[in-house]
Amino acid sequence: MKRLPRLLLLAITCCSTALAAEPITVNVWPSKPPGETKELPPEADQTKPEDKLIAGRRIIKLGNVSTPQIAIYRPAPDKDTGASVVICPGGGHHILAYDLEGTEVATWLNETGVTGIVLKYRVPFRNPDQRWHAAVQDAQRAMSLVRSKAAEWKLDPKRIGLLGFSAGGQVAGLTALLGNDRQYEPIDETDKTSCRPDFAVLIYPGGFEEKGQPRLRDDVVAKVTKDAPPMFFVHAFDDGVTALNTLLLAAELKKVGVSTEVHTYATGGHGYGLRHVDGQPVTDWPQPCTAWMKTLRLIK
Repeated sequence: MKRLPRLLLLAITCCSTALAAEPITVNVWPSKPPGETKELPPEADQTKPEDKLIAGRRIIKLGNVSTPQIAIYRPAPDKDTGASVVICPGGGHHILAYDLEGTEVATWLNETGVTGIVLKYRVPFRNPDQRWHAAVQDAQRAMSLVRSKAAEWKLDPKRIGLLGFSAGGQVAGLTALLGNDRQYEPIDETDKTSCRPDFAVLIYPGGFEEKGQPRLRDDVVAKVTKDAPPMFFVHAFDDGVTALNTLLLAAELKKVGVSTEVHTYATGGHGYGLRHVDGQPVTDWPQPCTAWMKTLRLIK
């Protein structure tokens, strides 16, 4: 049999890999999300040429999201552990850092045998008094949607986690703390399924500390109960979004007996996602996070 030229083999391999990586995309809501009353401009990448590079590369700053969706990235069948994680990108509730804190995270999760599910939640925020509210509604609905489809998508309904960065860390944290205290009126059979994540990973989260004071916001403290799931935290001490957001919440969880693991680093700043930077150990946080998931038997 005649051997195929090397370049053709490479092309076929690359094409197959690209096809295998194509996600399944599903709308989070069957129609308009709750509380939506006005039309936004079209959804678009709002990155500018002069924007700061992260680890030498640009990022996607997705704005004007009105139709929340989940994009489901599956690991290779021989690696699949049945665990899954819904990913909440950050962006200050203005935009979503969609690749840096979304699709790139799904790729890492796939390598560990976990299904990565990127949540495209509504931005910019709708309610200036509760900037997190629409995003948490979308996250709760996404959790119920994934769990309701667990059998169809071959996922373990008892190993569905939530991972968020910065503002997305606030969304993930509040969703975890709220449990099944749904922030919208149930609309269909999907909402009869639990929206509580089985574990949560918060990377440089914000929005928990009382602004300018070294204590948690009262409304956050009120949500911390023994029923919260295990949580994993990462923060750098020189982060402009203060590490007190992580330390104070972890301490409050400790008081009620919720398992937590906290990794704090001297330097690293904010907004690195999981892009490695030489000399900044904080950017290698996926390694201890993987070990934590194995310790809790979330992955094998």
